[in-house]
Amino acid sequence: MSELKAQLQEWREALLGRMPAAPGWIGGRWQRPGMVLLLAFLIVFPFLFTEASGFIQATILAFAYVVMALGLNIVVGFAGLLDLGYVAFYAFGAYAVGEFASDFLSAEHLNLLSSASHDPIGIHLNFILVLVCSVIVTSIAGIIIGLPTLRLRGDYIAIVTLAFGEIIGTLVVNGSTVSIGGGMTLTAGNLGISSLDLPYFPGVGSFTLLNLRPWYWLILIVGVFAVFVAYRLRDSRLGRAWIALREDEVAAVSMGIPLVKTKLEAYAIGAAFGGISGVFLAYFDQTVNASQFEFSFSIFVLSMVILGGIASIPGVILGALAISYINYYLIPDVLNNLPQTFGLNFSLTDLSIGIYGFLLVIVMILRPQGLWPEKRRKRELAGVGIASEMTELAEPTQVSVGGGLDQGGFGTL
Repeated sequence: MSELKAQLQEWREALLGRMPAAPGWIGGRWQRPGMVLLLAFLIVFPFLFTEASGFIQATILAFAYVVMALGLNIVVGFAGLLDLGYVAFYAFGAYAVGEFASDFLSAEHLNLLSSASHDPIGIHLNFILVLVCSVIVTSIAGIIIGLPTLRLRGDYIAIVTLAFGEIIGTLVVNGSTVSIGGGMTLTAGNLGISSLDLPYFPGVGSFTLLNLRPWYWLILIVGVFAVFVAYRLRDSRLGRAWIALREDEVAAVSMGIPLVKTKLEAYAIGAAFGGISGVFLAYFDQTVNASQFEFSFSIFVLSMVILGGIASIPGVILGALAISYINYYLIPDVLNNLPQTFGLNFSLTDLSIGIYGFLLVIVMILRPQGLWPEKRRKRELAGVGIASEMTELAEPTQVSVGGGLDQGGFGTL
């Protein structure tokens, strides 16, 4: 086992040695031509496949889960708050679409720049407006969920957030019995909300389910924005405060970091990421159903963070892409019938949960710090001394006016 681990480490170091550094706008050394080439490739990528390609569909879902995992990484990775109820924010984002972009609230009559301009029943808001509503609602929900955990640490935070996740799941199921007036109910329960509006943008028109390219470009824009915000948050004054609380809460508070405000901001911002991804997934799935908001979803997203590397933004992206592709493309479309070729009477999708568990065990044995770990965590687990320049708490090397890194040694958004 040690020889295999050493060989894998050697291959990884050789591969990383051939890879360029991160882009300059997130603190790396990439020059502008490299960024232009990368973005150009991502933009033209869907033209390599048909409009309804299954691989493009898997890529769209993978990018959506990247946004979701980046939000959970803010809470778990940066702030060190183990959140097992992250599915609640997915539910809030999805139900923002169900209630503000469909005819579910049939007693209301509001249509504002939506694809359902001909439908006089219900509330039909534009995709951007639904996104804004979702960010507001999920941020408030994140603060509410975070309040009971302010005096807790470690596993106790996990228990409380897990309880909130289960409460939201129960509320979604039983919300069909809660009347909000006009013959309307809070949720649709197990029946779900279908026939949602499709995204619409003036000058572009409405999306269709037969052409996945506009969906890809939309989630690409959202994903690039999420990655940019995640890096800027990490390097900002707030991000450095999160990291300080994660490393030593008592020392951070004694140095003047406001505990309550800093933790609640982590919950609120992380929840907003989850709500944004929930909005997109609801539009893409064209349904909002209670079965989507089970506890297993929180573990699914948390696995992405752990697999890639806690607190490592590139690692979280890699983990989300890996698990998403395995779940939505490799197992169902490529390897699903593999057992039958050996005379076994089952499909690989029947063992998907076991496959995830096996992969996590292998990674935790060979790479306990994750596939692409954050520098400090990597050196901690390797038992190597940590220099200040190897951590997020290192003093910045550049000072900029109006953005970037300020003169006090902390980044700003």
